[in-house]
Amino acid sequence: MRVARWSALHPWRAIVGWLVFVALCLGGGIAVGLNSATSEDFRVGEAGRAEALAAEGGVELRPTEQVLIRAASGALDEAAADAAVKDVTARMKALPEVASVAEPVRSADGRVLRVQVELNGSEQKDQDHVPPLQAQTEKVAKAHPGLVIEETGDASVSKGVSDQRGEDLAFSEAITLPITLITLAVVFGSVVMVGVPVLLAITSIMATMGLAMVASHLLPDTGVGMSMILLIGMAVGVDYTLFYLKREREERARAGGRLTSEALVEAAAATAGRAIVVSGLAVIVSTTALFLARDVIFDSLATGTILVVAVAVVSSVTVLPALLVKLGRHTERRAAKRVTQGKSVRAYGENRPGRAYGEKGPGRIWHALLTPARKHPALTLGVSVLVMLGLALPALDMNLKNPARDSFSREIPAMKGYDRLLAAFPELRVRHLVVVRAKASQADEVRQALRELDREAKADPLFTTRSAGEQGSGGSGTQVLRSSEDRRTTTLELNSRHATYSKQAEASLDRLRHRHIPATLGKLSALPGVETAVTGEVARGVDYVEHQNGKLPLVLGFLLLMTFAMTVHAFRSVVLGLLGVGLNLLSAASALGLLVLVFQGQWAEDLLSFVSLDGISSRVPLFLFVILFGLSMDYQVFVVSRIREAALNGVPTRQAVLDGIASSAKVVTSAALVMVTVFASFVMLHILEMKQMGFVLAAAVLLDAFVIRVMILPAALLLLGRATWWPSGAVRRAQERPAPRREGPDGGVSIGPGRAYPGESFERHSKPGSVPHSG
Repeated sequence: MRVARWSALHPWRAIVGWLVFVALCLGGGIAVGLNSATSEDFRVGEAGRAEALAAEGGVELRPTEQVLIRAASGALDEAAADAAVKDVTARMKALPEVASVAEPVRSADGRVLRVQVELNGSEQKDQDHVPPLQAQTEKVAKAHPGLVIEETGDASVSKGVSDQRGEDLAFSEAITLPITLITLAVVFGSVVMVGVPVLLAITSIMATMGLAMVASHLLPDTGVGMSMILLIGMAVGVDYTLFYLKREREERARAGGRLTSEALVEAAAATAGRAIVVSGLAVIVSTTALFLARDVIFDSLATGTILVVAVAVVSSVTVLPALLVKLGRHTERRAAKRVTQGKSVRAYGENRPGRAYGEKGPGRIWHALLTPARKHPALTLGVSVLVMLGLALPALDMNLKNPARDSFSREIPAMKGYDRLLAAFPELRVRHLVVVRAKASQADEVRQALRELDREAKADPLFTTRSAGEQGSGGSGTQVLRSSEDRRTTTLELNSRHATYSKQAEASLDRLRHRHIPATLGKLSALPGVETAVTGEVARGVDYVEHQNGKLPLVLGFLLLMTFAMTVHAFRSVVLGLLGVGLNLLSAASALGLLVLVFQGQWAEDLLSFVSLDGISSRVPLFLFVILFGLSMDYQVFVVSRIREAALNGVPTRQAVLDGIASSAKVVTSAALVMVTVFASFVMLHILEMKQMGFVLAAAVLLDAFVIRVMILPAALLLLGRATWWPSGAVRRAQERPAPRREGPDGGVSIGPGRAYPGESFERHSKPGSVPHSG
């Protein structure tokens, strides 16, 4: 690793260079700003086509706000309510963000009045326009203290969700950081060593956020990219540093004070550093599969993940070696000073007296956990696989859905108003927009067909009529049937009172598309140049899920192929490639089963504070497969590389498996605990999709670290024996040679696994006359 060697030899240059890099990335990002996705970027399927047609004609669904006026208790005072309506109407019409203000509509029980305010702009930009409206609503409420006046709607809810997401991320950081520090303190037992991985993770995240802002001008940001940078950045940033630090400490303990810090860092770079690069590339390659989904949200997720992993890898092979050299030199100076004072010395990473220099044992806990695989590999493999398959069974009933507004947290004030709005006006829950584009000369025929469609839909119990006061002549009011100025595009709005994520709402869309429209617009749609499509929140969700299901085989196939290819390239083994793919599929399926068990039903709603969709967010499974396959490669690379290293040193495969897993058990599980902590913190957030992502990733990593890597992997490798390395013959040839003899610090000789020091490097960096550490 030439970069690590240069960094070790020029530590201050490397540290200053890293800080300059972080500052340039962050400064450049702030300078160019963040380019957010527009409504056009989100269009998918028939719903997207309908939105494009409506937008071209200027008759698209625009964001609407509803101002609710009701009495605090008892009947509504008519005079006071009229005065409040006039006040609201005048204030709203004066705002440049407002396109129109409708006449007030009374609820069926007469207790609530609502004033609909239509905003200028698209639905994706509505939250930017809502603050002035909310400010005016608050003024009206203060001016009429005898009434309860509140505002809700698309814009208010969107802004509330955005604000809540920011608060959630701050809360997640507050939880994640201290738990990460505690975990690292347990692993290293040193405050200084704890600070190194956290510092690198934070600076990597800062640099990535700047780069993501620049990248957003090529791939627009959807608001989830920054969340993924924080989620993945803290996890892999700490993990990569943890693996490097652990290997450096092992090399230091094995050297027994005979090598300089530069040589120790170089030795660690040749093993852990190389593994970090391979793991990082595996995560990056796996994540590129998300681009095949052809979805702006997945593009944003993939961009953030790829950038933060790349930056974390760069920090691990550049500035980390420099920091370790500085810390090592400080340790050496302290050791030399204590020697001159006649005191005993133990550098960090040194073993206790009576124990040969090298790797520490896994401890009693890990000895007990590894015992089943060591003594009964076939039974351990069979039972473990059956348990994982049992956990995966609920995934067979997984129902994919697109999270709708009804599922948002009720801690958002606008959502409380939304519930009161729907209680008084249930017909506003679902809005289907039928869009027809034809020649201007056919406009009258189109309108007549749409009126017929309106009448037929109102006779269907899945649909609802509008409240009195919104209907015009012929049963279709100006708020329901609209035409573009050129008369080429006409829209009809239909409503349903069912929840947006319910089966009834989806059934109303299906019946509209496949029964009512063919019956009323069928002949017209068959004419050349006539286009008909349906959009709305339900249509977007249904079309989005269908789009994702269509892309899933392509993404998964690419993912499996890349995982196999990366594993074979890293270890020169087809068997390990197939095993890695199988284990990743097993852990992903088990995690999905747990996700369905917890989130698809209602039993955990109060426990985890969510409203069940009776399904799983459509983005979660695809995201899980991609991210988990990448992160699992971390553990696969670090564990198997230790096994292969020992086998190449002549250790029999069985012993190499046991030694490799034992030596990496503590660091792998510590890294997994850090990841699980980061992911699990997202379960406490309010956004349902983030809850599901955090839960499934935490479950997958936990199963991967404690079942796959401790039970299934060692049992499988023990049963495979030398066949593990097929078709490579390097391990077989190495094991046919005599085992390497390594001299310990006390003059004794040890035989077994471990990295042999290159003679040239040892001579160049050894410290003549160095004092061995004493107990």
